Amino acid sequence: MEHPTRTLNGLGQSLWLDNITRSMLGDGTLLGYREQKNVTGLTSNPTIFAQAIKGGKDYDASIRAAGQVASETVFFGLAIDDLRRAAAIFEPVYQHTHGVDGWVSLEVSPLLADDTSRTIEQAVALHKQAAVHNLFIKVPGTPAGIGAIEELIFRGVPINVTLLFSPEQYQAAADAWLRGLERRHAAGLDLDVASVASVFISRWDVKVVDKVPAELHNKLGFAVCGQIYAKYRQLLDSPRLQRLQNAGARVQRLLWASTGTKDPKASDVLYIENLIAPLTVNTMPEKTLLAFADHGKAEHLMALNDPSIASTLARFEAAGIQVEALAKTLQEEGAEAFVKSWRELLDTISERMGATA
Repeated sequence: MEHPTRTLNGLGQSLWLDNITRSMLGDGTLLGYREQKNVTGLTSNPTIFAQAIKGGKDYDASIRAAGQVASETVFFGLAIDDLRRAAAIFEPVYQHTHGVDGWVSLEVSPLLADDTSRTIEQAVALHKQAAVHNLFIKVPGTPAGIGAIEELIFRGVPINVTLLFSPEQYQAAADAWLRGLERRHAAGLDLDVASVASVFISRWDVKVVDKVPAELHNKLGFAVCGQIYAKYRQLLDSPRLQRLQNAGARVQRLLWASTGTKDPKASDVLYIENLIAPLTVNTMPEKTLLAFADHGKAEHLMALNDPSIASTLARFEAAGIQVEALAKTLQEEGAEAFVKSWRELLDTISERMGATA
């Protein structure tokens, strides 16, 4: 019988791991995921790194060796070391797919989520410091982030747009990416600047679980994803994108993120089995990856323009859920959660630096 992850990949979806630890890089775990579970990329965020650094001693020697510099500088050094190793593991995938797949991601400081110019400055600096061609810099799709995304694409920095929740937020990110490429084209620059747009899903369902009847549980995320997928397919069909593709551009792939099931009563592979679509990515927590590899089923592709979406959304509106307003709240809360993790991360590094002085 074919392995579920291989079947998923065969349907045209890339499967990435939403986790990184120094131990998984060193003990063969990540390489094993690439070889046996069809994992072709990796994403990280401040929360993932906070857990990795806080959770063990793997980073202490590197923190000691860093000397007396700012804890943020120490962190980016540690993260770039890890992501270079991960990028090397996925380099054969990157080569085999001519740069479509095999990517890893590093996020800019969440403290910059409302600062366009400093986001641009830091993203350019991190990209240069890492000096790895299959590394995305993650920039949040906040109002300030959107301006940064256009400029960074124009400057040739590969971008993973993160913290997208609604069709409107997704569209703004896609438009920023298109404008960046159009400016490159007008300037006579090559258009081979990769990008993905990361849509967060499970947080929708967590947010409304106590506000709607049981039959609507775990339905809002899918309805929103259906709308976003329709927008993505419209983008793929648009003359605006096709003109750029004709000049050498590649698609900004849609990426499903926050795909671990938070509801203990629901299937642990809910957001994998129901979001299969070609030319997309699903990045999943390690627990979800292992669950899907064990008992997941890749049986059907997402429907395009599913007629049930409108009626589902109408039921949420009737229950008092204002979807677009909630998307704004979710994006703001997501940014705040990353700030909290970021502060914990820097505090942990400072403590370890203090302990080693």
